[in-house]
Amino acid sequence: MNATDCQSTVSEILEDYSIYMEAFKEHTKLAPIYFRERDWDGVQLNHRQRLRLYKDKVNDLVFRLKSIFGESIKNHDFWFEVKQQFSQVIADRKDKELAESFFNSVIRKTVSGLSIDEDLMFVHEGYDSCDIHPQEPLFYNYPSQWGLQKIIRKIIEDFDFKAPYYQKEKDIQFLVRSVREIILSRYTIDENTTTQVLKQVFYRQKAAYLIGRTYLGGKWMPFIIPFMHGPKGIYVDTLIFDPNLMSAIFSYTRSYFMVEIEIPSQIVAFLNSVITHKKVYELYNAIGFNKHGKTEFYRDFLNHLKISDDKFVPAPGIKGMVMTVFTLPSYNIVFKVIKDNFDPPKNMTRQEVKSKYKLVSLHDRVGRMADTHEFEYFRFPLDRIHPDLMQELKNTANSLIEIDGDTLIIKHLYTERRLTPLNMYLETCDEEDAKLAVEEYGNAILQLAKANIFPGDMMTKNFGVTRQKRVIFYDYDEIEFLTNMNFREKPVPQTYEQIYASEPWYEISKNDVFPEDFKRFMIGRPDVKPYFFEFHKNLFDPGHWKEIQKRIEAGELIHAFPYPEYMRFRPDLEV
Repeated sequence: MNATDCQSTVSEILEDYSIYMEAFKEHTKLAPIYFRERDWDGVQLNHRQRLRLYKDKVNDLVFRLKSIFGESIKNHDFWFEVKQQFSQVIADRKDKELAESFFNSVIRKTVSGLSIDEDLMFVHEGYDSCDIHPQEPLFYNYPSQWGLQKIIRKIIEDFDFKAPYYQKEKDIQFLVRSVREIILSRYTIDENTTTQVLKQVFYRQKAAYLIGRTYLGGKWMPFIIPFMHGPKGIYVDTLIFDPNLMSAIFSYTRSYFMVEIEIPSQIVAFLNSVITHKKVYELYNAIGFNKHGKTEFYRDFLNHLKISDDKFVPAPGIKGMVMTVFTLPSYNIVFKVIKDNFDPPKNMTRQEVKSKYKLVSLHDRVGRMADTHEFEYFRFPLDRIHPDLMQELKNTANSLIEIDGDTLIIKHLYTERRLTPLNMYLETCDEEDAKLAVEEYGNAILQLAKANIFPGDMMTKNFGVTRQKRVIFYDYDEIEFLTNMNFREKPVPQTYEQIYASEPWYEISKNDVFPEDFKRFMIGRPDVKPYFFEFHKNLFDPGHWKEIQKRIEAGELIHAFPYPEYMRFRPDLEV
């Protein structure tokens, strides 16, 4: 392979990356159109199509490169030179960190079995090496001298969704009253007070979100204004100042935003300054660049290894039948490895498990399913692996591990945010928190159902509790589409033989579900079990599940609000 081969490969990668980015932007530009037209089918299809762009473009390019160069494509010196040239040609791009991740994906797919190699891949560059761009062009600015009424009116005017408002004047007064009650009751406006709102609108599901901040009391106070487009027109749904709720809106448990962005690192820098609980990789995920988010996660992981010295250990909680799960106590992540053999009664294959995780990555997670990153040939320092974990990996997933000198390599794994297993949480929390947790548990199951996901195994060990006390589902090996399930009432026995039968005397098909049986395993804690059964009595009613199925089969997109219902200005308004 010669210099011409290197140059042509660099050109191929850059061209395909550019095509990917143009297609990504074209899909993103459709979001305001679908919102304006209330085309919720278009919203869902557009989201799925944009998600598939990256993988399709990388796979297509890898196939062409392998066809051209054959086995010689695995040459180390060739890729070293390609990386050097690629680094030079993208140096002035405003999205160079994304181009670097695209390059990493191409080489990983082209050279099978390749672990992270700093000579051949962009490992430490990324977000931290991006140019710092001025933020002033990002915002509309509203000086305090205008007064609150004028500022709110101007914000509404500046964001024209090109569709009729339902009650614009009422919305303005809702916003004015909220600012007065929540902010101006505690802070005094002075000559330095100003408000800024990002010009970019963040679209997701049926909502459009404005992200802003106000300088008040010597600090920036972020806020979010969600808009909905109901049958009666556009309306403001609420006003959010709570940092925890803002963090939840950008959560790893939700699908990605559609937002038009010229300089990704610039938007991430702004979001990072106002939503302080989020890491950089989570913000790249949130705005749709999940592959680069994966790259930034790995950088964060490497940096954490440098500043810590604890050992990787088995994760706390009941051991799973399908996954071996471990963690680094000082790092808020778990690593999940598919076992070589599954414990009874599980009878699926490794590929079927992968398919379930892939389904989640392409599906709307509605704030109730943890996002995952999938890795191949992930490297761990061998001296940081606790002997108990090493033994467990050898016992359960030996085919997926290998040792290379002082490094443990795991050939395939998933990473997820670490949560407190719900069963463990309920063992130690007080009664008030337990009631909130079981409410959340039921809400999670029902909201997943409205997103056409049936969790399958709904035991509390498969759900986790976040630091905001939100309950999240994280065990995906038994999930199914809700519309594929058959919800039934249990037949009433008519004879003594039926009453005392050791096995069900009636026929049961594979996807039959008897909701009344849920009571047998859902909550074991006696002081909150009756409360849960009463609060979520719909969970045990086959008719309720069938009603959700009918809505989904009729084509309805059931919106999942990322904030409590009581915060909505008009909670009874149809969306």
